[in-house]
Amino acid sequence: MTRLDDYKPYLDQRWQEGCTNARKLWEEIKEQGYPRGYASVRDYVSRTLRGKPQPVGPRPPSARAVTRWILTHPDALPESDRIQLKAALANCPELTALAEHVRSFAYMLTHLQGDRLSEWIEAASATTELPSLRHFAQHLLRDLDAVIAGLTLPWNSGVVEGHVNRIKMLKRQMFGRAGFALLRKRVLLAA
Repeated sequence: MTRLDDYKPYLDQRWQEGCTNARKLWEEIKEQGYPRGYASVRDYVSRTLRGKPQPVGPRPPSARAVTRWILTHPDALPESDRIQLKAALANCPELTALAEHVRSFAYMLTHLQGDRLSEWIEAASATTELPSLRHFAQHLLRDLDAVIAGLTLPWNSGVVEGHVNRIKMLKRQMFGRAGFALLRKRVLLAA
């Protein structure tokens, strides 16, 4: 009889639910009053539970896949992805709120409705369960006029940024090999 015996049914149940991390299991029973250290839980998991079969269920989607589903326009999502996204959103209310905020921001961006940005920032700042989104929204306030202009006006600096990127690449290629005169000739000839 060990002190762990009282907690073994809980450990078995958590193992069947899919929690296979011994340290996490130890932390959970420690909160319930387990007085001993991590080693006994680790030993129990490695000797007893590792041999027990786990129920095989559908694999949860990766964070990258869920991010792609949220960032893709709903009409452009294949039906299978749409179903999986719906299931993921049903299991996580925070993810549902995040998806709504992301989609409303994307709508503002694609339809050049920068005048709605202040409303969006207020709504995003009010979400307490999404601190990263709240932080992003508050950072937009730092240069609000420029962000509103970027979301309202049809012009952008994409072409200029492309040229700057090309020039920096040429400079990196020539680093330590040539002076300004040769770099200038490469930039002018590459244009």
